[in-house]
Amino acid sequence: MIPVVFGLVAFAGIFLLFLGISQMRRAAGGSEDFQARLAAYGVTTAGATTLPPTTGFRDSLNRLFQPAADRVGRGNVKKGKPSVAEQLQRADLRLRTSEFLMIQIGSTALFVLIAVVRFGFPGGLIQVIVFGVIGYLIPSFYVKYRINQRLKAFNNQLGDTLTLLSNAIKAGYSFAQAIDTVAKNAVPPIADEFGRAVREMNLGGSPDEALSNITKRIASADFDLVATAYSIHRTVGGNLAEILDNIAYTIRERVRIKGEIATLTAQARASGTLITFLPIVLAAFMYFVTPTYFRPMFESVIGWALIVFGAFMIFIGNLIIRRVVAIEV
Repeated sequence: MIPVVFGLVAFAGIFLLFLGISQMRRAAGGSEDFQARLAAYGVTTAGATTLPPTTGFRDSLNRLFQPAADRVGRGNVKKGKPSVAEQLQRADLRLRTSEFLMIQIGSTALFVLIAVVRFGFPGGLIQVIVFGVIGYLIPSFYVKYRINQRLKAFNNQLGDTLTLLSNAIKAGYSFAQAIDTVAKNAVPPIADEFGRAVREMNLGGSPDEALSNITKRIASADFDLVATAYSIHRTVGGNLAEILDNIAYTIRERVRIKGEIATLTAQARASGTLITFLPIVLAAFMYFVTPTYFRPMFESVIGWALIVFGAFMIFIGNLIIRRVVAIEV
């Protein structure tokens, strides 16, 4: 009876995983999801009104998981961390928080199923718990990876974008028109963020608010400098095009210096990554293939002491290398 119940739970979790991924791909498609959201407000492209769409299975699942997702988001805010919704927005993942929670539950169920098949249950209870935790954390790691990659791309494009913004102002455009020009001529993620800013201004928001919202979404220190400079310019006046040119030069130089530092420290960083993860990945692989290989170490105090000492030395070595190559610009 227990294997049947566990199989059903695992199947439900994996189903939620693929359902969440399919909703993410559907939202990224754009037009259908956009039309559905318009229809939810009784608007069609032809200007006629329609009734809200009927509630489907996916909407029912979203309502089921939304309270739990809201509690997780409030917990992050209390800890001073960005909420799940803010993290998904920064990663440019068009997912509801409930859909992301479904992906986490599904990923957990998938890894737990792998651990049960490989190590058994309840004999491999510890392995099942470890695999479940790993499965739950993998979607969060992916979101953080997307956030870092998007922030890096945004900062790399910012210098050229400010030059384009400055040239538009010199040509006689207003600041709002210049932002619209950048949104139409730039590439993502700059184009996406400036496009959102244009829509916010079209709905009655001020340029200050639009730039502030971009800063909140991206969390870029370089763009925060731009938003602050524009806010000061609105108060005291001055040549905005010249200010943007100066900021663009500063950002370009910072990006150039960071690139040079990354080139000079590439070997050290690669060595640190290899030294840190090679023994961990190799040990995990060998334990997964032949669990009995490490049994003598787990059955003696000396073995546990060696494992703890090795992990501590790996941590210290990685920390030292990170300190050496961490050069602030």
